[in-house]
Amino acid sequence: MISASNLIIRGVNGRPKIDAAGRNAAGKGTWVVGGKGTVIENVEMLGAKVPDRNGAAIRLDGTDLTVRNSFLHDNENGILTNNDGVSNVLIENTEFGHNGSGDGYTHNLYIGSINSLTFRYNYSHDANVGHNLKSRAKVNMIAYSRFSSGGPSNSTASGQPSYEIDLPSGGTSYVIGNVIQQPASNQNPTMLAYGEEETANPGKDLYVVNNTFLNDGASGTFVLVGGTVTTAALIQNNVFAGPGAVTNQSSAVKKTNYQAATPAFVNRQSYDLRPASGAPFAHAGTQPGTSVAGVSLVPTMQYVHVARAEARPTSNPIDIGAYAAAQP
Repeated sequence: MISASNLIIRGVNGRPKIDAAGRNAAGKGTWVVGGKGTVIENVEMLGAKVPDRNGAAIRLDGTDLTVRNSFLHDNENGILTNNDGVSNVLIENTEFGHNGSGDGYTHNLYIGSINSLTFRYNYSHDANVGHNLKSRAKVNMIAYSRFSSGGPSNSTASGQPSYEIDLPSGGTSYVIGNVIQQPASNQNPTMLAYGEEETANPGKDLYVVNNTFLNDGASGTFVLVGGTVTTAALIQNNVFAGPGAVTNQSSAVKKTNYQAATPAFVNRQSYDLRPASGAPFAHAGTQPGTSVAGVSLVPTMQYVHVARAEARPTSNPIDIGAYAAAQP
């Protein structure tokens, strides 16, 4: 148990590898964080396993957590948090791969009913049956990250994820500037799910703006909204590549999106997802403005592999998708 507050744990002289090899603290995981304001940087963690199959490399039992520049893989959960309703969690520049015990209840990350999650500049891939990201936070900012699986040069074993992003309790949720890919081998053809279990969170507004969705399966739904959600989702400036329905929510506001079987990317195979010269989704978007809460929806960054980001070049009109067109 890590009980001290305002503690910084940082790997130096390279990235240390912490292999739990099945050992655990309090039957919960490898590092059980009980303090407040803990920061964890530059570590590689694997092998978290406990008798109830819900172990985590990092288990938040305290309040507030920051994780950055790390690699969490092959655990039952990469990160698992409590449900305190007040914690704020920041995760950035971090890779998650092949976490999950294979039962569908464990995930690359499982963020409980906390106050807020900021998830940016990350790479989450190949969850083992579970989701690449699951969050019940009241406010979610999921930005400039890549969710994908089954790549030719994986850093982990390939997995068959269910949802790429699951926000089962609703909440005010921003999904901006991400690459979201569903592999052909998957456990569920939905890519982004919102409020499909309940709408317990006070906010019920979903903003899906300037993402690039890639469906390599035979069918699916890109954005699934639970039937009890009455607030219309905003779905704007997204590229939807491959088969499937954009959304099941009939009231959703859909603006200047682009869907095609094989959009004209610079190089789809190497994930250079910028619009190719003359692509119909280049300079074809509209300005997304701000949310009801006054948060800007305009993308300012774009994902760089692995788990990095760079400033997004501006254009007028704005380009559709997670990437700006190549500059002349």
